[in-house]
Amino acid sequence: METSIFLAELPLALERANELLREGQLVAFPTDTVYGLGALAFDREAIERIYLVKGRDATRPISVLVGNPAALAEVTAGMNALAGRLAEKFWPGALTLVVLRHPALPDNLSAQTTIGVRMPNHPVALALLNVSGPLTGTSANLSGQPSAKTAQEVYAQLSGRIPLILDGGRTPGGSPSTVVDCTGSQPVILRPGPISQDQLIAALA
Repeated sequence: METSIFLAELPLALERANELLREGQLVAFPTDTVYGLGALAFDREAIERIYLVKGRDATRPISVLVGNPAALAEVTAGMNALAGRLAEKFWPGALTLVVLRHPALPDNLSAQTTIGVRMPNHPVALALLNVSGPLTGTSANLSGQPSAKTAQEVYAQLSGRIPLILDGGRTPGGSPSTVVDCTGSQPVILRPGPISQDQLIAALA
């Protein structure tokens, strides 16, 4: 497979990315943290391809990205008050909220009753998400290798494995998002990241 790099600012870049996603292909794109590897969140075969492309353990769930609050109804079974307050405070941003998953989501995305959801704070990611609908939110790298912060770093790891990389320059972040379990009465950090525990506590005070 030939891997192309398109400048995200080109008029046809998002159109081509959306076409490939609709065909069940994978597209890499910049977010506010690291480059992400996108497949349509309801495309079981494309999700399976992500595990193969990354060499990722198929038992590990994959989070979902949304481009606007209305899309949450498609991927969650509802967000409790805790998740709602954190989303209001930190979205769009580098915070993944673990909430109850929508039963319509493929079980190879998450076999659990929960799903991680995030709204990234990056114009390219948001533009793509608002065209495509919810996408997978896993990082665009081989499992166990460093997360990619540029299109060239994605290419170095995934060249020949995916058809398209949207080049939006170096990501402003550099580390994956903070992951917080919001299914209980108190937030539980599952993966430390850019948003600290102190910030979470202050937002809920």
